[in-house]
Amino acid sequence: MRSLFTLLAACSVLALHAQQQVRITRWDAIRTGNELIKGRSAKAALQATGLPEDQQALVVTNSGAQFWPVALANDSTRQASAPYIANYVAYRMFSFHEDTVPFTVVMVPAKDNIHMPEELRPTADLFLAVADAGLADAAPARQRPEISRGPRWKDRDQAIILKPAEVYATYDLGSDAIARQALSDAGMSTPEIEAVAFRSHERNWPDGIDTYEERSALISQFGKYKAFVGASWDDKVVLIVPVEKNKSMPKLMRPYVDIYLVYAKSAVSVKASRRK
Repeated sequence: MRSLFTLLAACSVLALHAQQQVRITRWDAIRTGNELIKGRSAKAALQATGLPEDQQALVVTNSGAQFWPVALANDSTRQASAPYIANYVAYRMFSFHEDTVPFTVVMVPAKDNIHMPEELRPTADLFLAVADAGLADAAPARQRPEISRGPRWKDRDQAIILKPAEVYATYDLGSDAIARQALSDAGMSTPEIEAVAFRSHERNWPDGIDTYEERSALISQFGKYKAFVGASWDDKVVLIVPVEKNKSMPKLMRPYVDIYLVYAKSAVSVKASRRK
C-alpha cells in the first residue's frame, strides 16, 4: 500500500497540473462513474498531461464510485442537489472527445470543498468527467491566506450548555472590538480570531441549524454539544464546538469544521479541565 506521504505528494503534483478554476453549471453534464475516464480518448489525453504513471493511476482510481459523495451517485440525487453543485471548487485537468462530445476531467480537491453540504463533500480529491456544455470558467480567485482551522480546544475548560435557546445566533463578533481583544488575550492568532468570527454566525453552521426556523426544532439538543470555552468578555462567552468531539450528534447538527457559539455567561456552566 502506498504510504500517506506518497499519496499526499502525488496530490500536490496533481494540484500543480490543475488549470483554470471552473464551475459545474449543469448537474446533468456530470457522467456517472469512471468509464469515460478509463476509455481510449480520455486515456490518451491523460497521458498527454505528462503526469507520471502512478499519478495518472490516481486520477483513474479517484474517479471511481467508491470516492463519489452520496449526493452525486446518480441522476436523481444530482438533480436534487443541483443548487449546490455549482458551489464546488473545481479545476480543469484535461479535455477529450467522446462520440464528438467534448468533455473535461475536473479535479475537485477535498481541502477546498469543506464548505459543501455533507452529502456532497468529497473525502478525497475527486476527478469527474463533465461535458463542456456544463462548465464555465470561474473568476480568478483573489489571493488570500489559507483559512485557519481555528483555535486549539484540548487545553481549554469544558462548558455545559444549560440554556440552549439563549444562543446569540447572529452575533457580529468580528466587529466587537472588546470581544476580539478577549480572543486575542485567550491566545488566539489573527487567523484564528477570523475563523471564530466567521463560524460563530448561524449562516456558517451545519445545514440543520443555520436558520431560526430549522434550529427551533433542534434547539433543545444544543445542550448535548461537547463544548469548550474559547474566551469570555462582559456578560458573554464564546464556546468552541469541535468536530472531533461531536461526531455522534444528529446529522443535521454535526459540524464538519469546528464551529463557535456565543452565549450569555449565565447560560453555561464551566468546569476546569485537566490540562493535557
